[in-house]
Amino acid sequence: MAKYRILALDGGGIRGLITVVMMQNLAKEAGMANWLDKVNLVAGTSTGGILALAIAKGVDLNLVRQLYETKGKDVFDDSFLDNVLDLATVIGAEYSNKKLTVELKKVVGNATLGQLKRHVLVTAFDLDNKDPDPAKRTWKPKIFHNVPGTDNDATTPAYKAALYTSAAPTFFPVVDGYVDGGVFANNPSMCAIAQSQDPRNTFRPDVDDIVLLSLGTGTSLTYIKGENLNWGYAQWVKPLISLMMDGVNGIAHYQCKQLLGGRYNRMAPVFPPGVSMGLDDVKRAPEMVKFATDLRDKKHPDWVKTVAWMKDQWMKE
Repeated sequence: MAKYRILALDGGGIRGLITVVMMQNLAKEAGMANWLDKVNLVAGTSTGGILALAIAKGVDLNLVRQLYETKGKDVFDDSFLDNVLDLATVIGAEYSNKKLTVELKKVVGNATLGQLKRHVLVTAFDLDNKDPDPAKRTWKPKIFHNVPGTDNDATTPAYKAALYTSAAPTFFPVVDGYVDGGVFANNPSMCAIAQSQDPRNTFRPDVDDIVLLSLGTGTSLTYIKGENLNWGYAQWVKPLISLMMDGVNGIAHYQCKQLLGGRYNRMAPVFPPGVSMGLDDVKRAPEMVKFATDLRDKKHPDWVKTVAWMKDQWMKE
């Protein structure tokens, strides 16, 4: 059977710039100029979801990179007035999503998921399923996708799906009842595998034919000292989002590795000790570009391993 290639892109806010540069540089490797053209399903969460939708639309990566480098400061614009109105984010999201909406519409236009050129999947979390039966009304994960079959979201506007998947709690407001899919799948790799096997799909690849490349947005060496902490809300609030995202990233990596073996590769480069880049660290965009570029230029072991894997698993028919 033919290979079924899945590209899975992590969440990470402005650090999605790292992912874009890594994808561009993979295309610079000998014999890999068209590696992205081989994708059968591109999956993403949050910033990775935005990238996935752009790729599915056929948007050039240079334009996507320009969005991060030139418009990031507008998207993550925290005005003094906004801080006053939100009591410095205590009772309101840190950023408005108005400028993000404008930029997303520039990228994917008015296209629906069904009108995109590639199969795509993005994660979100539905805060209220509005089931008329009180015994069934609850919150739940939501996978937006355009995979052909009897159950997809082909009529959903792509820019809306992008807003849903990137509505990170505390960073951006809730959109139509949805928040960032990173709360349950910051690494969407397993979601993509599971979706490919949905019996409602028109076509389902054999699991043994799946080849999956997972790309992160840079990993910080984070830890909490102390073995018997007696923390409450105040202490846990700050590290909780990072803890949650790193945790779900790690378990998805473990699951994919066990399920696919050598047909799975993840590149989630680690920042040097003491270096941490936030989801909204827009001013450090040049550092992010350098970090991603150095992986190839300095022949980082993770880069060398990934390129070898790509040539052996991804590029071969």
